[in-house]
Amino acid sequence: MRFDTKIGIVVRSDLAAWQRLNVTAFLASAIAGGAPEVIGDDYEDGSGNPYLPMFRQPVVIYQADLDELRKVREKAKARDLRVAVYTEEMFKTGNDEDNRAAVRAYSAEDLNLVGVSVYGPKTPVDKSLKGLTLHP
Repeated sequence: MRFDTKIGIVVRSDLAAWQRLNVTAFLASAIAGGAPEVIGDDYEDGSGNPYLPMFRQPVVIYQADLDELRKVREKAKARDLRVAVYTEEMFKTGNDEDNRAAVRAYSAEDLNLVGVSVYGPKTPVDKSLKGLTLHP
């Protein structure tokens, strides 16, 4: 099935495995929370047990260095795409309020990005992510 939209998540390639997974989870939650149209219907197994809904489309995960992450953020914002960021300082916080303060402490061009998620129409998202390597 082809989708008119795309979900892309980019994580910094020099992170520890647990950090990459943590950043990916947080950035995916940003897309789910900020773009409810990407969520499908509830699941149910053959025994009638209900399960939470998930994204209705694939999520593509890329890796990048800091400069590439900053370029992705800039390109995506210039194309009016929905963007979420995760910064290195957020690893040292313990709650959502402190996370927002950690991001607010830096100008856009100075963010110490460790991850970015992008959602929107497929072509502009693809152009924002062009040249990146898929996460292994």
